[in-house]
Amino acid sequence: MKAIATQSGTIMITELTKPEPFAGHVLVRTEYSAISPGTEMGFVKQASDQLIKLGYSAVGIVEQVGEGVSGIEVGERVACYGAPYVYHAQWLSVPANLTAVVPNHVDPEEAAFAGLGAIAIHALRVADLRFGESAVVVGLGTLGNIIAQIANAAAFRIAGVDLSSERATMLREQGLTHVYESQEQLEEYMADAVGTAGADAVILCASGPGEALINRSLEWIRDRGKIVIVGDLTAEFSRGLMFSKEAQVLISRAGGPGRYDKAYEKENRDYPIGHVRWTEGRNIAEYIRLLADGRISIKPLITDVFPLDHAVEAYENYKKPTKTISTLIKY
Repeated sequence: MKAIATQSGTIMITELTKPEPFAGHVLVRTEYSAISPGTEMGFVKQASDQLIKLGYSAVGIVEQVGEGVSGIEVGERVACYGAPYVYHAQWLSVPANLTAVVPNHVDPEEAAFAGLGAIAIHALRVADLRFGESAVVVGLGTLGNIIAQIANAAAFRIAGVDLSSERATMLREQGLTHVYESQEQLEEYMADAVGTAGADAVILCASGPGEALINRSLEWIRDRGKIVIVGDLTAEFSRGLMFSKEAQVLISRAGGPGRYDKAYEKENRDYPIGHVRWTEGRNIAEYIRLLADGRISIKPLITDVFPLDHAVEAYENYKKPTKTISTLIKY
């Protein structure tokens, strides 16, 4: 089967053996997979001599169900998330814990972003916002946009900021009012957006040097507020600013509890819901529910769809200044 990989800084379409579903896994014929440019271009830039499969979020049709799997039937569409089981390839063998059944009325193109959806949901859980509280989302690419939409659907007070006028406009068109194109503009309207005490949390979806951005974010939060780092930022900041508000600076890791746990993922051993309410698998299912209920929309973010054989072109878009936001690979 065909798959997308990188080696020595080059992106290629390679041939791999079609997988067989283990016990607890399902075999999925991929329809779409979503590119996560931050993570994937990071692997490309490492220029490792090792062949590395790219991708971690997809949607497709179940062709086989492994021993011990319940609640998933052959022929159903499922969204799936999590490398090394999910990547850009024609077929995937995925632990059932890392899938969610997609209702027929949900667009599979939107369902393909289930991985980013789970990551967005987990970031909000790390922020631990309660009804009536507020957050500022910095960086309105695919992930930041999804976080802002979900937070808005949950009735939190939300402000967003991105230096790209196109990305800011796109979020405004999705119904959010307090979306700005500069930090200065955000600060001018901060009290109206999140209240006079400051935001309960700032969620950072940007990447690069973090000192200036984190320090400025510490000025935006209320006393004992939170900074949640989601993007690939260097975690350098002023102890004095943090101390003055007894602030928390937190890291959001992937899509939720279970990620990187061999027992949960490969062996498909779910955590009891009474002990771990929100696993990565349950977060995937919540993302699909939000799509099914029409509470969020990813369609406006999808700027490019490339057939698998033209996948290299899709990645070339991210090597240069571009208005590309979200890209799908079609199988």
